[in-house]
Amino acid sequence: MTTDGPRNAPDVVDVVALGESMVTFLPSRPGRLADVPSFERGIGGAESNVACQLAAAGHAVRWVSRVGADGFGDHLVETVGSFGVDVSSVGRDSSRPTGVYFRTAGDRSTDAHEVAYYRAGSAASAMSADTVDLAAVRAGRVLHLSGITAALSPGCLDLLRELTAPAPGRPLVSFDVNHRAGLWPDADGPRVLLELARRADVVFVGEDEAEEVWGVTGGPSEIRAVLPEPGVLVVKQAAQGATAFVSAAGTEAAGSRAAGAASVGAAAPRRRGRAITPPARPQPADTFVPALAVDVVATTGAGDAFAAGFLSATLRGLPVKTRLRHGHLWAAAALTVPGDLATPPTRAHADHLAALDDDTWETLRLGPGWTQAGKAPEEVRTP
Repeated sequence: MTTDGPRNAPDVVDVVALGESMVTFLPSRPGRLADVPSFERGIGGAESNVACQLAAAGHAVRWVSRVGADGFGDHLVETVGSFGVDVSSVGRDSSRPTGVYFRTAGDRSTDAHEVAYYRAGSAASAMSADTVDLAAVRAGRVLHLSGITAALSPGCLDLLRELTAPAPGRPLVSFDVNHRAGLWPDADGPRVLLELARRADVVFVGEDEAEEVWGVTGGPSEIRAVLPEPGVLVVKQAAQGATAFVSAAGTEAAGSRAAGAASVGAAAPRRRGRAITPPARPQPADTFVPALAVDVVATTGAGDAFAAGFLSATLRGLPVKTRLRHGHLWAAAALTVPGDLATPPTRAHADHLAALDDDTWETLRLGPGWTQAGKAPEEVRTP
């Protein structure tokens, strides 16, 4: 038996994020999972991470997913909602559980790191065009998706194919490749992720990720050659920085889709949030912005934070270089805290840092606590 969210005409919001979130158990001390005596509870999910950070920054955001009719589902919905995210379209499933996972302390990239997932048969894996409120999903100026959802089940993959299919008034589709090898038991992953990325308007992919998934070894330009369709392609280059490729035709199409999003799935809905303002000037074909020096506490959630920062600046109509800088700043906020979610810098603080000249930008070093309210930007600069 399932219980779905309301199907009334939804408000139009800035961003809708669709995907699974799970309850995360974080170890009370370093060591093997077999040796850790206790854990602290948190939440983790690529799309809900993006939703929470955008909402914390003042954007109108909706998270669409499914959770079990259990205490863990209650915790997820309440926690995501506490950031100001609209969770009214999250379905509850009494026959499937909420996914959970346990992880060890430290960096996920190390061989010693352990993650134990208990998500098979989860409520979110039952997402499909029949079990989610499609009107609520489409009533956003931006629809943010990731490749994780496509791997959860055939129904989830069919849902993403429907949401990314060309259609009049389709929202601006943001797609984070987010390849998770363990979720793809067969060889379909690379093909499916390429298919979905080619249908999106804004795509985020790591340089190392593109090599792992598609065998692309020539850097951002070769990745762009593999993905010429998206109007905006952002290639994340780890500690080196990030490169954004923008096509004029893609930007025009994206602006048109964003403007038409209000008419999808609802009759004259009450409008909330802000429309995406196209940049005032033509954007360059490619733009590289170096990453910031950061005193890293944990890398978990940094990619989601980067995407959220970039999308926030996109919603504000800022130039591509500034969007990349906001992505780096929001990622730096995540890198300097231990959990999956970090409070992004205030808009004024981020705008100040993003407007610095190139030489000053490259001298910044950010450490834990740099986003604290009232902390002067000068306090995070290196001599």
